Amino acid sequence: MSKVWFVTGSSRGLGRAFVEAALSRGDKVAATARKSLTELSEKYGDAVLPLALDVTNKKAVFEAVEQAHAYFGRLDVIVNNAGYGLSGAVEELGEQQLRDQLETNLFGPVWVVQAALPFLRDQGSGHILQVSSVAGLVGLGLGGAYCASKWALEGLSEVLAQEVAGFGVKVTIVEPGGYATNGFNGGDSAVPKPFYDEQRAALQAYVATVELDDPAAAGQALLELADAPNPPLRVFFGRGRELVEQAYADRLKTWADWQELSDRAR
Repeated sequence: MSKVWFVTGSSRGLGRAFVEAALSRGDKVAATARKSLTELSEKYGDAVLPLALDVTNKKAVFEAVEQAHAYFGRLDVIVNNAGYGLSGAVEELGEQQLRDQLETNLFGPVWVVQAALPFLRDQGSGHILQVSSVAGLVGLGLGGAYCASKWALEGLSEVLAQEVAGFGVKVTIVEPGGYATNGFNGGDSAVPKPFYDEQRAALQAYVATVELDDPAAAGQALLELADAPNPPLRVFFGRGRELVEQAYADRLKTWADWQELSDRAR
């Protein structure tokens, strides 16, 4: 039986790869994006419902989810993919920039989940896929706003999984490494300060050497994840696991090294 998907951020990058993978195997997709997606309808016909959507608009999110459910009659897989990355030192971040980052990367998924859950709960099934990042597990210099949004999404999603398990709804946090997309908006601080120029240059030099993974491969992997009878709460996509493993090992060692002080705080 084919699945019905609701995917945010479908215009490019991982989101487009997810949509194309699902449609190519005969599934149906409500594909949302702020940009026009008419080319998808031309290629896939009635199997796709292209919807213009800014996920920061709560009312529009609820209307889009309701429209998708009315069009297809059910919703099986919810993919919260819409998001972007803001680069800048914490000292440099503008208030509105930080709020915009959280509105898209955190509040957007919350609105989609709240809109979709009544339908998933009523049908007693569904799979919510929350696209996080390796940066949702490890702090990366000059990425404070982005990390904050993804760390928050990780915590929220872990709790969500506990809350909805009894309804037959599954939750998986997808943690991609580096992909050949344009999702990270580098060097976009409100007021760049020269104190961080050296770090910026080092980051740019590092990014230039990173081998990026193929979004199409992520699309096929997501199909396997959506089909898994017992999917994981968390899963890495592509490279980045080694970075996280080292970070977790360092945390465990630090906690152990400072256990005596911890005990004195009882």
